Amino acid sequence: MGRTSMSKDAAAPVPLTVPLFVLASGFLATAVAFLGAGVVGGTPVAEAAGGWLGQDATPLAPATPAFRIWSVIYVGLLAYSVWQVLPSQRRSSRQRRLRPWAVAAMLLNAAWIWSVQLDQLTLSLVVIVVLLGVLVRVLVLTVETPPETRVGAVLADGTFGLYLGWVTVATVANVAAVLAASGVEGLGPPSGPWDDAAAAVVLTGAAAVGVATAWRSGGRLMPAIGLAWGLAWIGVARLEGDWESGITSTAAFLAAAVVLTAAVLSGSLRHVQ
Repeated sequence: MGRTSMSKDAAAPVPLTVPLFVLASGFLATAVAFLGAGVVGGTPVAEAAGGWLGQDATPLAPATPAFRIWSVIYVGLLAYSVWQVLPSQRRSSRQRRLRPWAVAAMLLNAAWIWSVQLDQLTLSLVVIVVLLGVLVRVLVLTVETPPETRVGAVLADGTFGLYLGWVTVATVANVAAVLAASGVEGLGPPSGPWDDAAAAVVLTGAAAVGVATAWRSGGRLMPAIGLAWGLAWIGVARLEGDWESGITSTAAFLAAAVVLTAAVLSGSLRHVQ
């Protein structure tokens, strides 16, 4: 009797207000993104906060085209926000666990953009570190609870996986920006050569995080793609400009290749097993 009761509880749909709040969060995050892009009166992120998040601000900043990945992420977030309102997903125990973290991820993204718009660079670092932790939690939940459908895999696992990979690189760039703005030697403004060995160490660390994530997640591709995308664009940015460095560029490209290879190999091993 107790078992039957638990089964009914698991199948009971959540109140409609819950998925509607997720939906509202998705629209809010997207609306604030237009502000961050400078489309509706805001200052583009690369120019806000003293320009410390721009392509040539630090040796660990990705090239400007890297930020195009946000378009894909926002489309995914909106699609997920709409999809999880469906009656079938209101009954999903998986979505019941994911929704609070999905809301946090979307609202934190909006908070990060606002902090940058207000020139609060240090606050933006605090926000993005918390956001990174939330996205790691989302990854853990998606691994622990396999998707019920392919659509769910694409919209939940795919979107938040890509989001996690990109935010990992964005966090590295944000740390470098805060240190540079604080006057740390070698990080800005460009007054002397950046220690290529230090840059290579940081990029190697990012690659190690990507490898560990791929292994722990069973070869999930989207986090690897997001991370590799950001690392590759760091490499592109170092091919020219104020922080031109063949060593740093090569290290970034190699790190991206290692992350993608690790994800593919981890996925292959999982299927073999």
